[in-house]
Amino acid sequence: MNYLLFDGPSRTSLLPLTYTRPVASIRVGIITIKEKWEKLMQVDFSYKTQGYLSNKYNAVSGNDNLFIDGSIIPNIELAELLNNLQTGEVLRKGETIIAIRTNLHDISEINKVAFNTIETDIDLVQIKNTWDIFKYNPDEIINDLKLIKKELRSEPIPDTNFIIGDPDDIFIEEGANVNYSYLNTTDGPIYIGKDAEIMEGSKIRGPFALCEHATIKMDAKIYSGTTIGPYSKAGGEISNSVILGYSNKGHDGFLGNSVIGEWCNLGADTNTSNLKNTYDFVKLWSYEARSFVNTGLQFCGLIMGDHSKSGINTMFNTGTVVGVSSNLYGSGFQRNFIPSFQWGGTHGLKNYNFKKSVEVAKAVYKRRNMVFDDIEEEIFETIYKEVISNT
Repeated sequence: MNYLLFDGPSRTSLLPLTYTRPVASIRVGIITIKEKWEKLMQVDFSYKTQGYLSNKYNAVSGNDNLFIDGSIIPNIELAELLNNLQTGEVLRKGETIIAIRTNLHDISEINKVAFNTIETDIDLVQIKNTWDIFKYNPDEIINDLKLIKKELRSEPIPDTNFIIGDPDDIFIEEGANVNYSYLNTTDGPIYIGKDAEIMEGSKIRGPFALCEHATIKMDAKIYSGTTIGPYSKAGGEISNSVILGYSNKGHDGFLGNSVIGEWCNLGADTNTSNLKNTYDFVKLWSYEARSFVNTGLQFCGLIMGDHSKSGINTMFNTGTVVGVSSNLYGSGFQRNFIPSFQWGGTHGLKNYNFKKSVEVAKAVYKRRNMVFDDIEEEIFETIYKEVISNT
Protein backbone atom coordinates (compact mmCIF):
# COMPACT_ATOMS: atom_id res chain seq x y z
CA MET A 1 0.00 0.00 0.00
CA ASN A 2 1.12 3.56 -0.77
CA TYR A 3 0.67 6.15 1.96
CA LEU A 4 0.04 9.75 0.87
CA LEU A 5 -0.67 12.93 2.83
CA PHE A 6 -2.89 15.27 0.84
CA ASP A 7 -3.51 19.00 1.10
CA GLY A 8 -7.07 19.18 2.41
CA PRO A 9 -9.36 22.17 2.99
CA SER A 10 -6.92 23.64 5.54
CA ARG A 11 -4.31 24.42 2.89
CA THR A 12 -5.66 27.88 2.05
CA SER A 13 -6.12 28.91 5.68
CA LEU A 14 -2.48 27.90 6.31
CA LEU A 15 -1.10 30.35 3.74
CA PRO A 16 1.47 31.91 3.48
CA LEU A 17 3.28 28.92 5.02
CA THR A 18 1.75 26.51 2.48
CA TYR A 19 2.76 28.62 -0.51
CA THR A 20 6.12 26.84 -0.36
CA ARG A 21 5.33 23.45 1.22
CA PRO A 22 2.63 20.81 1.56
CA VAL A 23 0.51 21.00 4.70
CA ALA A 24 2.12 17.85 6.11
CA SER A 25 5.59 19.41 5.78
CA ILE A 26 4.79 21.92 8.54
CA ARG A 27 6.80 21.45 11.73
CA VAL A 28 4.73 21.24 14.92
CA GLY A 29 6.61 20.12 18.00
CA ILE A 30 9.99 18.60 17.17
CA ILE A 31 9.27 17.07 13.76
CA THR A 32 6.95 17.65 10.79
CA ILE A 33 3.48 16.15 10.48
CA LYS A 34 4.77 13.74 7.83
CA GLU A 35 7.61 12.61 10.09
CA LYS A 36 5.12 11.97 12.90
CA TRP A 37 3.11 9.65 10.66
CA GLU A 38 6.23 7.81 9.51
CA LYS A 39 7.53 7.26 13.03
CA LEU A 40 4.15 6.12 14.33
CA MET A 41 3.22 3.78 11.47
CA GLN A 42 6.76 2.72 10.49
CA VAL A 43 6.15 3.22 6.76
CA ASP A 44 7.21 5.83 4.21
CA PHE A 45 4.79 8.59 3.23
CA SER A 46 4.73 10.91 0.22
CA TYR A 47 2.79 14.11 -0.51
CA LYS A 48 -0.20 14.81 -2.72
CA THR A 49 0.11 18.56 -2.99
CA GLN A 50 -0.31 21.52 -5.34
CA GLY A 51 0.84 21.01 -8.92
CA TYR A 52 3.58 23.63 -8.80
CA LEU A 53 5.06 22.01 -5.68
CA SER A 54 4.94 18.44 -6.98
CA ASN A 55 8.40 18.45 -8.60
CA LYS A 56 9.89 19.07 -5.15
CA TYR A 57 7.34 17.12 -3.11
CA ASN A 58 6.44 14.13 -5.23
CA ALA A 59 3.60 11.64 -4.84
CA VAL A 60 4.14 7.87 -4.90
CA SER A 61 0.96 6.04 -5.86
CA GLY A 62 -0.14 2.74 -7.36
CA ASN A 63 -3.18 0.48 -7.32
CA ASP A 64 -3.65 0.59 -3.54
CA ASN A 65 -3.38 4.07 -2.02
CA LEU A 66 -4.21 5.43 1.41
CA PHE A 67 -4.77 9.20 1.24
CA ILE A 68 -4.71 10.96 4.63
CA ASP A 69 -5.48 14.63 5.27
CA GLY A 70 -2.05 16.16 5.91
CA SER A 71 -3.36 18.62 8.51
CA ILE A 72 -4.22 15.84 10.97
CA ILE A 73 -1.80 14.98 13.77
CA PRO A 74 -1.54 11.18 14.14
CA ASN A 75 -2.12 9.09 17.25
CA ILE A 76 -2.18 5.37 17.98
CA GLU A 77 -5.97 5.05 17.95
CA LEU A 78 -6.21 6.77 14.57
CA ALA A 79 -3.40 4.64 13.14
CA GLU A 80 -5.29 1.49 14.13
CA LEU A 81 -8.45 2.72 12.38
CA LEU A 82 -6.48 3.42 9.22
CA ASN A 83 -4.80 0.02 9.27
CA ASN A 84 -8.27 -1.56 9.22
CA LEU A 85 -9.59 0.64 6.39
CA GLN A 86 -10.44 -1.36 3.27
CA THR A 87 -10.17 -0.37 -0.40
CA GLY A 88 -13.21 1.71 -1.37
CA GLU A 89 -13.76 3.05 2.16
CA VAL A 90 -13.54 6.62 3.42
CA LEU A 91 -13.00 7.47 7.09
CA ARG A 92 -14.91 10.55 8.25
CA LYS A 93 -15.57 12.53 11.37
CA GLY A 94 -18.62 14.64 10.59
CA GLU A 95 -17.76 16.77 7.55
CA THR A 96 -14.05 16.04 7.85
CA ILE A 97 -12.61 13.46 5.47
CA ILE A 98 -9.78 11.90 7.46
CA ALA A 99 -8.64 9.29 4.96
CA ILE A 100 -9.57 7.41 1.80
CA ARG A 101 -8.30 4.02 0.63
CA THR A 102 -8.63 3.70 -3.13
CA ASN A 103 -7.06 2.40 -6.32
CA LEU A 104 -7.37 5.91 -7.81
CA HIS A 105 -4.10 7.75 -8.35
CA ASP A 106 -5.58 11.22 -7.89
CA ILE A 107 -7.72 12.17 -4.89
CA SER A 108 -9.41 14.87 -6.96
CA GLU A 109 -11.27 12.08 -8.79
CA ILE A 110 -13.00 10.69 -5.68
CA ASN A 111 -16.33 12.29 -6.62
CA LYS A 112 -16.45 9.95 -9.62
CA VAL A 113 -16.54 6.85 -7.40
CA ALA A 114 -18.93 5.64 -4.71
CA PHE A 115 -17.25 4.99 -1.35
CA ASN A 116 -18.41 3.17 1.75
CA THR A 117 -18.30 5.71 4.60
CA ILE A 118 -16.88 4.75 7.99
CA GLU A 119 -17.83 7.24 10.71
CA THR A 120 -15.70 7.85 13.82
CA ASP A 121 -15.95 10.09 16.86
CA ILE A 122 -12.22 9.92 17.59
CA ASP A 123 -10.60 13.04 19.03
CA LEU A 124 -8.68 14.82 16.26
CA VAL A 125 -5.86 17.32 16.60
CA GLN A 126 -5.82 19.22 13.32
CA ILE A 127 -3.71 22.14 12.10
CA LYS A 128 -6.49 24.16 10.47
CA ASN A 129 -5.07 27.66 10.96
CA THR A 130 -1.60 29.18 11.17
CA TRP A 131 -2.01 29.95 14.86
CA ASP A 132 -2.75 26.28 15.59
CA ILE A 133 0.96 25.64 15.03
CA PHE A 134 2.10 27.49 18.15
CA LYS A 135 -1.12 26.63 20.00
CA TYR A 136 -0.47 22.87 19.80
CA ASN A 137 3.32 23.12 19.86
CA PRO A 138 3.85 22.49 23.61
CA ASP A 139 1.87 19.24 23.58
CA GLU A 140 3.49 18.11 20.33
CA ILE A 141 7.00 18.58 21.73
CA ILE A 142 6.02 16.19 24.53
CA ASN A 143 4.43 13.68 22.12
CA ASP A 144 7.30 13.79 19.61
CA LEU A 145 9.89 13.23 22.30
CA LYS A 146 8.10 10.01 23.29
CA LEU A 147 8.50 8.79 19.69
CA ILE A 148 12.16 9.81 19.58
CA LYS A 149 12.92 8.06 22.88
CA LYS A 150 11.74 4.78 21.34
CA GLU A 151 14.57 5.04 18.79
CA LEU A 152 17.41 6.85 20.58
CA ARG A 153 19.08 7.22 23.95
CA SER A 154 20.04 10.56 25.41
CA GLU A 155 23.62 11.68 25.81
CA PRO A 156 24.73 12.66 29.35
CA ILE A 157 23.93 16.19 30.54
CA PRO A 158 27.16 18.16 31.08
CA ASP A 159 27.52 19.00 34.76
CA THR A 160 28.26 22.65 34.00
CA ASN A 161 24.52 23.28 33.56
CA PHE A 162 22.04 24.35 36.23
CA ILE A 163 19.06 21.96 36.20
CA ILE A 164 15.63 22.84 37.58
CA GLY A 165 13.15 19.97 37.62
CA ASP A 166 13.68 16.38 36.53
CA PRO A 167 16.97 15.78 34.64
CA ASP A 168 15.35 12.75 32.97
CA ASP A 169 13.17 15.21 31.03
CA ILE A 170 16.23 16.55 29.22
CA PHE A 171 17.11 14.70 26.03
CA ILE A 172 20.39 15.44 24.26
CA GLU A 173 21.30 13.92 20.91
CA GLU A 174 24.78 13.03 19.70
CA GLY A 175 27.08 15.94 18.96
CA ALA A 176 25.02 18.55 20.82
CA ASN A 177 26.83 21.14 22.91
CA VAL A 178 25.18 22.70 25.97
CA ASN A 179 27.18 24.20 28.83
CA TYR A 180 26.70 26.80 31.56
CA SER A 181 22.98 27.20 30.88
CA TYR A 182 19.79 27.07 32.96
CA LEU A 183 17.51 24.19 31.92
CA ASN A 184 14.05 24.12 33.54
CA THR A 185 11.84 21.05 32.99
CA THR A 186 9.21 21.93 35.59
CA ASP A 187 6.51 22.45 32.93
CA GLY A 188 7.80 20.07 30.26
CA PRO A 189 10.77 18.36 28.63
CA ILE A 190 13.73 19.89 26.80
CA TYR A 191 14.97 18.35 23.56
CA ILE A 192 18.39 19.26 22.11
CA GLY A 193 18.96 17.83 18.64
CA LYS A 194 21.99 16.40 16.90
CA ASP A 195 24.93 18.82 16.62
CA ALA A 196 22.83 21.64 18.09
CA GLU A 197 24.31 24.19 20.50
CA ILE A 198 23.02 26.18 23.47
CA MET A 199 25.56 28.88 24.25
CA GLU A 200 26.51 29.85 27.79
CA GLY A 201 24.19 31.94 29.94
CA SER A 202 20.99 30.85 28.17
CA LYS A 203 17.81 30.21 30.14
CA ILE A 204 15.47 27.56 28.74
CA ARG A 205 12.02 26.49 29.98
CA GLY A 206 10.37 23.36 28.64
CA PRO A 207 8.55 22.19 26.71
CA PHE A 208 11.28 23.24 24.30
CA ALA A 209 12.85 21.79 21.15
CA LEU A 210 16.13 22.74 19.53
CA CYS A 211 16.43 20.79 16.28
CA GLU A 212 19.56 19.50 14.58
CA HIS A 213 22.40 21.95 13.88
CA ALA A 214 20.40 24.83 15.41
CA THR A 215 21.94 27.35 17.80
CA ILE A 216 20.75 29.31 20.81
CA LYS A 217 22.87 32.45 21.22
CA MET A 218 24.42 33.61 24.51
CA ASP A 219 22.10 34.83 27.30
CA ALA A 220 18.94 33.97 25.37
CA LYS A 221 15.65 33.68 27.27
CA ILE A 222 13.43 30.96 25.84
CA TYR A 223 9.99 30.31 27.32
CA SER A 224 7.73 27.24 27.15
CA GLY A 225 6.25 25.95 23.93
CA THR A 226 9.07 27.05 21.64
CA THR A 227 10.67 25.13 18.76
CA ILE A 228 13.80 26.28 16.96
CA GLY A 229 13.92 24.36 13.68
CA PRO A 230 16.98 22.81 12.00
CA TYR A 231 19.96 25.00 11.11
CA SER A 232 18.36 28.07 12.71
CA LYS A 233 19.88 30.63 15.08
CA ALA A 234 17.90 32.17 17.89
CA GLY A 235 18.67 34.80 20.51
CA GLY A 236 16.96 37.41 22.65
CA GLU A 237 13.56 36.57 24.14
CA ILE A 238 11.25 33.98 22.57
CA SER A 239 7.96 32.61 23.90
CA ASN A 240 5.64 29.89 22.52
CA SER A 241 6.90 30.30 18.96
CA VAL A 242 7.96 28.02 16.12
CA ILE A 243 10.84 28.73 13.72
CA LEU A 244 10.37 26.12 11.01
CA GLY A 245 14.02 25.90 9.97
CA TYR A 246 17.03 27.55 8.30
CA SER A 247 16.06 30.95 9.72
CA ASN A 248 17.76 33.46 11.99
CA LYS A 249 16.62 35.53 14.93
CA GLY A 250 20.13 35.90 16.22
CA HIS A 251 19.84 39.14 18.22
CA ASP A 252 17.93 40.76 21.05
CA GLY A 253 14.24 41.47 20.55
CA PHE A 254 10.99 39.72 21.51
CA LEU A 255 9.20 37.05 19.49
CA GLY A 256 6.02 35.67 21.00
CA ASN A 257 3.19 33.36 19.87
CA SER A 258 4.55 33.41 16.35
CA VAL A 259 5.48 31.17 13.42
CA ILE A 260 8.51 32.00 11.27
CA GLY A 261 9.03 30.13 8.01
CA GLU A 262 12.27 28.88 6.50
CA TRP A 263 15.08 31.09 5.15
CA CYS A 264 13.88 34.14 7.10
CA ASN A 265 16.04 36.68 8.91
CA LEU A 266 14.88 38.99 11.68
CA GLY A 267 17.25 41.93 12.06
CA ALA A 268 18.66 43.07 15.39
CA ASP A 269 16.00 44.36 17.82
CA THR A 270 13.11 43.17 15.69
CA ASN A 271 10.14 42.99 18.06
CA THR A 272 6.67 41.50 17.85
CA SER A 273 3.64 42.43 19.91
CA ASN A 274 1.62 39.38 20.93
CA LEU A 275 -0.99 41.05 23.18
CA LYS A 276 -3.28 44.00 22.48
CA ASN A 277 -3.37 46.78 25.08
CA THR A 278 -7.16 46.29 25.20
CA TYR A 279 -6.72 42.54 25.90
CA ASP A 280 -9.18 41.84 23.05
CA PHE A 281 -8.97 38.70 20.95
CA VAL A 282 -6.48 39.11 18.13
CA LYS A 283 -7.61 39.31 14.50
CA LEU A 284 -5.33 37.90 11.80
CA TRP A 285 -5.37 38.14 8.01
CA SER A 286 -6.97 35.09 6.38
CA TYR A 287 -6.10 34.23 2.78
CA GLU A 288 -9.21 32.06 2.70
CA ALA A 289 -11.65 34.75 3.88
CA ARG A 290 -9.66 37.59 2.22
CA SER A 291 -10.17 39.60 5.39
CA PHE A 292 -9.09 39.71 9.02
CA VAL A 293 -10.63 36.95 11.12
CA ASN A 294 -10.94 36.50 14.87
CA THR A 295 -8.42 33.94 16.16
CA GLY A 296 -10.16 33.60 19.53
CA LEU A 297 -6.73 34.11 21.11
CA GLN A 298 -5.51 36.91 23.35
CA PHE A 299 -1.90 36.11 22.46
CA CYS A 300 -0.93 36.06 18.79
CA GLY A 301 2.15 37.64 17.24
CA LEU A 302 3.71 37.24 13.79
CA ILE A 303 3.14 34.73 10.97
CA MET A 304 5.95 35.04 8.40
CA GLY A 305 6.26 33.11 5.15
CA ASP A 306 9.52 31.66 3.83
CA HIS A 307 12.38 33.91 2.68
CA SER A 308 11.01 37.11 4.26
CA LYS A 309 13.27 39.44 6.22
CA SER A 310 13.16 42.43 8.54
CA GLY A 311 15.71 45.20 9.06
CA ILE A 312 17.06 46.32 12.43
CA ASN A 313 14.55 47.78 14.91
CA THR A 314 11.56 46.56 12.91
CA MET A 315 8.29 46.45 14.86
CA PHE A 316 5.45 44.03 14.10
CA ASN A 317 2.06 44.72 15.64
CA THR A 318 -0.18 42.16 17.30
CA GLY A 319 -1.47 39.68 14.74
CA THR A 320 0.68 40.46 11.69
CA VAL A 321 0.94 38.27 8.58
CA VAL A 322 3.88 38.59 6.17
CA GLY A 323 3.93 36.62 2.92
CA VAL A 324 6.80 34.94 1.07
CA SER A 325 10.03 36.79 0.20
CA SER A 326 9.19 40.27 1.48
CA ASN A 327 11.89 42.65 2.72
CA LEU A 328 10.68 45.03 5.45
CA TYR A 329 12.30 47.92 7.27
CA GLY A 330 11.66 51.38 8.69
CA SER A 331 10.57 52.93 11.99
CA GLY A 332 7.09 52.44 13.40
CA PHE A 333 4.75 49.46 13.26
CA GLN A 334 4.48 47.58 9.98
CA ARG A 335 1.10 46.92 8.42
CA ASN A 336 -0.86 43.98 9.83
CA PHE A 337 -0.86 42.24 6.46
CA ILE A 338 2.00 42.38 3.96
CA PRO A 339 1.60 40.23 0.81
CA SER A 340 4.38 38.18 -0.75
CA PHE A 341 7.24 39.76 -2.72
CA GLN A 342 6.98 43.24 -1.21
CA TRP A 343 9.81 45.67 -0.57
CA GLY A 344 9.58 48.58 1.88
CA GLY A 345 7.76 49.20 5.11
CA THR A 346 5.94 51.88 7.04
CA HIS A 347 6.67 54.51 4.38
CA GLY A 348 5.15 52.36 1.61
CA LEU A 349 5.54 49.11 -0.27
CA LYS A 350 6.43 48.17 -3.82
CA ASN A 351 6.73 44.88 -5.65
CA TYR A 352 10.06 43.14 -5.04
CA ASN A 353 12.03 42.76 -8.26
CA PHE A 354 11.74 39.06 -9.10
CA LYS A 355 15.30 38.62 -10.39
CA LYS A 356 16.64 40.30 -7.26
CA SER A 357 14.54 38.06 -5.00
CA VAL A 358 15.99 34.98 -6.71
CA GLU A 359 19.54 36.34 -6.41
CA VAL A 360 19.05 36.85 -2.67
CA ALA A 361 17.57 33.37 -2.24
CA LYS A 362 20.53 31.83 -4.07
CA ALA A 363 22.96 33.73 -1.85
CA VAL A 364 21.17 32.62 1.31
CA TYR A 365 21.17 28.98 0.18
CA LYS A 366 24.86 29.19 -0.69
CA ARG A 367 25.70 30.21 2.89
CA ARG A 368 24.25 26.85 3.99
CA ASN A 369 26.11 24.98 1.23
CA MET A 370 22.83 24.37 -0.57
CA VAL A 371 21.62 25.22 -4.07
CA PHE A 372 18.52 27.25 -4.94
CA ASP A 373 17.86 25.29 -8.14
CA ASP A 374 15.42 25.57 -11.05
CA ILE A 375 12.72 23.73 -9.09
CA GLU A 376 12.92 26.29 -6.27
CA GLU A 377 12.89 29.14 -8.79
CA GLU A 378 9.78 27.74 -10.49
CA ILE A 379 8.00 27.70 -7.13
CA PHE A 380 9.06 31.31 -6.55
CA GLU A 381 7.84 32.32 -9.99
CA THR A 382 4.42 30.71 -9.51
CA ILE A 383 3.88 32.54 -6.22
CA TYR A 384 5.17 35.80 -7.70
CA LYS A 385 2.78 35.64 -10.66
CA GLU A 386 -0.16 34.98 -8.33
CA VAL A 387 0.78 37.99 -6.17
CA ILE A 388 1.22 40.33 -9.14
CA SER A 389 -2.07 39.24 -10.71
CA ASN A 390 -3.90 40.08 -7.47
CA THR A 391 -2.36 43.54 -7.02
